[in-house]
Amino acid sequence: MSKDHTTADVAFIKALAELLNDNDLTEIAVKREYGENDTLNVRVSKQVQMVAAPAQQVTMAAAPAPVATASAAPAAAAPASGDPSTHPGVVASPMVGTVYMAAEPGAEPFVTVGAQVSAGQTLLIIEAMKTMNHIPAPASGVVKSILVADGSPVEYGAPLMIIE
Repeated sequence: MSKDHTTADVAFIKALAELLNDNDLTEIAVKREYGENDTLNVRVSKQVQMVAAPAQQVTMAAAPAPVATASAAPAAAAPASGDPSTHPGVVASPMVGTVYMAAEPGAEPFVTVGAQVSAGQTLLIIEAMKTMNHIPAPASGVVKSILVADGSPVEYGAPLMIIE
C-alpha cells in the first residue's frame, strides 16, 4: 500500500466496518488493487457474543459417541461450565464455515469424546469458501465435549469442543 492511498484507504476500511454492522455480518474481506505491486488486502471481522441455546445442547447429544460412558460426558460438561465459550479448554472456531468431523463422508471422525489428543493434531475441518481448513488442537489433552455436529454451520468464535 503506497502512502498516496492512505487517507482513502482509511475511509474505505471505515466504510467496510459500517457495512459489516449495518448488514449484521461477522466478517468481510476485500482485495483492492491499485496497480502492479500496489494492493490493499482488508479483512474486517467482529467477535459475536455467543449465547448458550438449546440447539447447542441438542447438538451435543447428537455427537457420535462409541461408548455409552463417553456419551454421558458431554451432557455432564455443559451444565457444570455454564457457557462453554468461557471454559478454559474451549477450542473456538477461527472462521465462519461448515464443520466436518471426518476427512470424508463415512470415514472415522478425527476425534471422539474421551480421545487423547496432542497439540497440533487435527480435530475437525471447517469448510470456508470451498477450502477445507484443518483445525488443530491448541494443546494436548482429553476431548471432554464436542459442541458441534458434523455438517453444521459455525460462526467465528463459536465453541467447537472442550479439551482438558
